[in-house]
Amino acid sequence: MTLEDRPRSIRVVTLYDDVMNVYADRGNVIALRARAAEHGVEADVTPVSLDDALPADADLVLIGGGQDREQRRIAGHLASHGPQLRDWADEGVAMLAICGGYQLFGQSYRDASGAELPGAGVFDVTTVAPGLGWPRCIGDVLAASAVPGVGEVTGFENHGGRTYLGPTARPFAMVEYGYGNNGDDGTEGATRDEAIGTYLHGSLLPKNPALLDHLIAAALRHREGADSAPLARLPAPYADRAHATAAQVARRRSRRVIRSS
Repeated sequence: MTLEDRPRSIRVVTLYDDVMNVYADRGNVIALRARAAEHGVEADVTPVSLDDALPADADLVLIGGGQDREQRRIAGHLASHGPQLRDWADEGVAMLAICGGYQLFGQSYRDASGAELPGAGVFDVTTVAPGLGWPRCIGDVLAASAVPGVGEVTGFENHGGRTYLGPTARPFAMVEYGYGNNGDDGTEGATRDEAIGTYLHGSLLPKNPALLDHLIAAALRHREGADSAPLARLPAPYADRAHATAAQVARRRSRRVIRSS
């Protein structure tokens, strides 16, 4: 069997999707499986929750968002997996961490009660919830991704925490409409190699097909190596329409970020 003829598959690990699933973040797994199948790729999904060990290998890791209560439940367990997750990130494993999962993939999160939750340290970011009296960052988002080939991304954010990038972090996107990491510096999310953290719910992947294809391609490169065949350009008409509609909603309803020249 030649390389071109062999079945293609990726190993996907979902973290705490029985706990971290606000705004239907589990829909990202559904979208991933469906889009991978369109590309002729099987997504072998392994769920990992509290008291579970990580598998020996992964090509793509997904974690959704949760409120402070859920984050307190998983923080210590997730932090114990930090060394393996950081090693995976250094090896080029693709990752997508959403909202509360993104916060806990950083260095630490000080929640609204003042509790300091440890992070897994995948991203060089720190998050602080400023406490009572501070407005939450809520609304539809349109942002220009810094990941090559992804373009504009859309989603919905709802977070009290403000996230700040450390010296080794790079933003996932720059906000055009919405708040992003902290509502001040115009950044949204963070990246580390093929790992992406973001505040965008929605679910995110069903209406951002370019990002979805990027993650599948990155997972395949990790699985197959440098000789991995690129993904074919496949149409995604329904997802494209959902993306366009979400972008229109963000432009109509959300705060516009004005950048100084």
